[in-house]
Amino acid sequence: MPRPKRNVHATIEDTLTPPDALTENQAIARITKAAGNNLYNIELPGGKAVLVELEPKFRSTIWMKRGTYVVVDSSTLAERDNKIAGEIVNVVTDEKQWRKMSYWPKEFVKKSTYDHDSDEEDSTVGKLPPADSDGE
Repeated sequence: MPRPKRNVHATIEDTLTPPDALTENQAIARITKAAGNNLYNIELPGGKAVLVELEPKFRSTIWMKRGTYVVVDSSTLAERDNKIAGEIVNVVTDEKQWRKMSYWPKEFVKKSTYDHDSDEEDSTVGKLPPADSDGE
């Protein structure tokens, strides 16, 4: 039996607004791969890759794909002796609002898809072919 919609909406609403500050055990990370069974491979700001577990309140409620940003708490699963390094305690849904916070890592700077200063050749889309002045 699925969860009631009011629980799903409440869970999603909790993720919309970023917290004022993160604790010392929490960090923002990027999902690199879904490992299955509510486990995800993530990349921490320093470039370290670890395996984390999804908190039970998000299971069967929020689906995440590669590139999604999450808040990971490394102290929640410290008593376990296994490969899992932490637990996903929050999901970044409104990325624009989260990026404004002072604790957003500098390693996860948004890259522009439109770059003026690229050294690559200019695209010929929408341009006329070059004029052949030698033949006339």
